[in-house]
Amino acid sequence: MNRTFFILAGLTALLLAYATYAALVLAPTEQTMGDVQRIFYYHAPSAWTAFLLFFINFIASVQYLVRPSETADRFAKWAAITIGVIACVAPFFIPLPAGIEPSAVATTGLAVPAAYLLIRKYFSDQGTDILALSSAEVGVVFCTIVLITGPLWARPVWGIWWTWDVRLTSTLVLWLIYVSYLMLRRFSTSGETPKLAAALAVFGALDMPLVYFSIWFFRTQHPQPVIGGGGSIDPRMLRVFALNCFAFTCYAGIIVWFRYRIERMRRDVEETEALEALLEPRGTKSGGSR
Repeated sequence: MNRTFFILAGLTALLLAYATYAALVLAPTEQTMGDVQRIFYYHAPSAWTAFLLFFINFIASVQYLVRPSETADRFAKWAAITIGVIACVAPFFIPLPAGIEPSAVATTGLAVPAAYLLIRKYFSDQGTDILALSSAEVGVVFCTIVLITGPLWARPVWGIWWTWDVRLTSTLVLWLIYVSYLMLRRFSTSGETPKLAAALAVFGALDMPLVYFSIWFFRTQHPQPVIGGGGSIDPRMLRVFALNCFAFTCYAGIIVWFRYRIERMRRDVEETEALEALLEPRGTKSGGSR
């Protein structure tokens, strides 16, 4: 690891420490729920980070599947750009459910071609596969935090640990899909495993819109969002929430970077060992003939 990594890791650690202090001390106490509401500063940022990492996994998986075909690669690139353009324009002309801001949809739409083009430029075919694996591993960790902190928050507020409504159930399904993805990558020895895992990741990504939009289209136990048109939040709480989102994102980025480097080195070592294994018998035979 170079010095830049350790500098960024140190700054991230300081940022996380201050974000924790802000969540536990600086943020005002919520009048109805009391201090248990402070779980919000870990629950919601963890969900945001998990979604971001699964989104990166989706983009990287798509690219890994289409890169071998020049036609498919070109089609996917222009499809991503088209999605971004439509998402930027359509929300301002099509009625949206109450609580969904057109600007939020447009921003999300822009993220699709931006992420696609950046990953396409800076990652090789093999690099996209490693990025998909690394982001999925870290994303599952943050999604696990969501599933743990949710019941811890729900018990004193709702009086129950869990309820099988659409938001909670779809989040659990999302977690199970990506755990299955990791198990496939870990235990399958087939040469087609990366492609099968990429296809599973693309399928799993279809669950993310259901998780996000479920509270608008279905009656759920989960409360409506307090950011945007769905509700209101104290500005001091909003600042602490944004700080924790940023801190968690930086932390996830550092871990993904570290995991990416480790996985790339592991594959390089395996390729070197395989090459040496192929060359060694030849060297032995040539030595015996002398």
